[in-house]
Amino acid sequence: MNENPNTGDLPHILVVDDDNRLRALLQRYLADNGFRVTVASGAAEARNHLSSFVFDLIVMDVMMPGESGLALTNSLRKRSTVPILMLTAMGDTEHRINGLEIGADDYLPKPFEPRELVLRIRIILRRTAVADAIPSALKIGSCRYDLLRETLFWGEDIVRLTTTEANLLKTLALNVTHVCNRIELAQACGLSGSDRSIDVQMTRLRKKLEPDPKNPRYLQTVRGHGYVLRPD
Repeated sequence: MNENPNTGDLPHILVVDDDNRLRALLQRYLADNGFRVTVASGAAEARNHLSSFVFDLIVMDVMMPGESGLALTNSLRKRSTVPILMLTAMGDTEHRINGLEIGADDYLPKPFEPRELVLRIRIILRRTAVADAIPSALKIGSCRYDLLRETLFWGEDIVRLTTTEANLLKTLALNVTHVCNRIELAQACGLSGSDRSIDVQMTRLRKKLEPDPKNPRYLQTVRGHGYVLRPD
């Protein structure tokens, strides 16, 4: 069997490795640690699974007979953003660099502790979940903030922001509807000094974004706490 039963909505991991012993060990260990696991002995079998299932992450050996893990990763990156963690030989620096260059998310040198593999998988999945939760753009009145390009638009025109204003808006947008205190905002903007420095920057940003800067609708002050962005 390639998959463990009773997996429900657990993260689905594809393990691709031609080492039968390691593949079986990883299947058991990952299943015991809360993952749904499918295994493949090589690229061809992996492709079959990928055509039938949606995976949350792939654990991929670099050196495999036939199509290597590097070649399969390169091919997958042309059509998929599924996270890939590559397994490499301890001293194989070139393969590790090549893997990262073609789109692998992380690598783990062999031999490795299974606990470290689980930790790295969870970190990648957590990072992916956060990225997926962030919208690509926010509508703020007559403005639109493109989070991918980190650019504020008024209609079709780009609103020119200073570096500090841009960092301030980005921080608030990445934490949309969450109240950010002045210390958090100052650190994100590279500012030092009193809380007043953030207040000054917020006043300037409101003038570029709010229809009525003196009565802000979107960049709101939460007294005693800080600021929050509430888009449409």
